[in-house]
Amino acid sequence: MNLNATFIAQIVVFLTFVWFTMKFVWPPIVKALDERASKIADGLAAADKAKNDLALTEKRVGEELRKARESAADVRGGAEKQAAVIVEEARAEAARIVSAAREAAQGEAATAAQRAREELRAEVAALAVAGAERILRREIDAQVHAELLTNLKQELN
Repeated sequence: MNLNATFIAQIVVFLTFVWFTMKFVWPPIVKALDERASKIADGLAAADKAKNDLALTEKRVGEELRKARESAADVRGGAEKQAAVIVEEARAEAARIVSAAREAAQGEAATAAQRAREELRAEVAALAVAGAERILRREIDAQVHAELLTNLKQELN
């Protein structure tokens, strides 16, 4: 074997191998590498987007929490005001009830006092008539007796 012929044959086989590799083997490998690089880039982009979305969501959650706290504070303040109003209304109603009961008691007391005065006047009139009858030791007729009682009642008023 000749060294030159072997060398040329090896060059031809090598060039054929390079051509075959570039034509049939290299494109699928490059395509697979490109797809892999694309998937990695898409994954990194999705991760960045997810990170941004997470930051926005955390910001929104913080804002919603702040709003909820403010709303809760407003509701609590409104409830406290409403409770104060209800307490004041209850106090006013209690004062009205006490006042009405006091007025009713005073009215009953005044009525009872008036009845007691009238009964006392009637008894005083009866005693006066009895005393006058005993003093005079005579009978008074019914008409004179009624007039005396009426006059006595008017004098006592």
